[in-house]
Amino acid sequence: MGSNSPTFSLPPQKAHFKGLLFDMDDSTAAVEKHWHTIGNELGVDPNVILQTSHGRRSIDVLKLLSPEKANWEYIKHMEGLLPKLYGDDAVEILGARALLGSLTNANTPWAIVTSGTSPLVLGWLGVLKLPRPEHLVVAEDVENGKPDPTCYLMGKEKLRLGPADEVLVLEDSPAGIKAGKAAGCKVLGVVTSHTMQQVVDAGADWVVKDLRSVKLVGSSERGVTLEILDALDTLKQ
Repeated sequence: MGSNSPTFSLPPQKAHFKGLLFDMDDSTAAVEKHWHTIGNELGVDPNVILQTSHGRRSIDVLKLLSPEKANWEYIKHMEGLLPKLYGDDAVEILGARALLGSLTNANTPWAIVTSGTSPLVLGWLGVLKLPRPEHLVVAEDVENGKPDPTCYLMGKEKLRLGPADEVLVLEDSPAGIKAGKAAGCKVLGVVTSHTMQQVVDAGADWVVKDLRSVKLVGSSERGVTLEILDALDTLKQ
């Protein structure tokens, strides 16, 4: 690598937010097994599905590949099986548990906004024994999935936050990053499922390796102060 290669080396930065909206990142290994099974059932090359499925709702994928299966009854059934069948493949993003714990202790408004259905989200939270938020926005709640911003706008409404409130979206997919930005939020991109360049190109305000780079360092009735460590120095690209 040359001297101009980007590095995760920015000095600590502090930012203040009234609330946080988390994407529910599925375990990549589990999702790949899941789509291989579905692809084989439908007679569609699973690798073709995987090229476009991450960060998108299953119903949107199936509308293109198998329209007769693109209904919520089928989608919720098949996604509900995923945590049960592939729970052993579930791996939480490093730092996620500690961050959620600190937000909960500080009574900070936060919600999950995901392209998965409610059976999938609740199944993964149960398998991983992660905190369950008071508010969820799931695939069946919106007419259009990410990168449409409706889901994140709905998330802000559920937290009773308005356009002037600083809200942080935490995302791993380009579609989700674009949705968060279009909803008027700041976005922290996590390089867990896509390449660093894809996350940067999607327009994330900060890019980090995982959530160990996000620390809660202050809280009050006006919100929380987060410290973002070791973010990507995009000026070195």
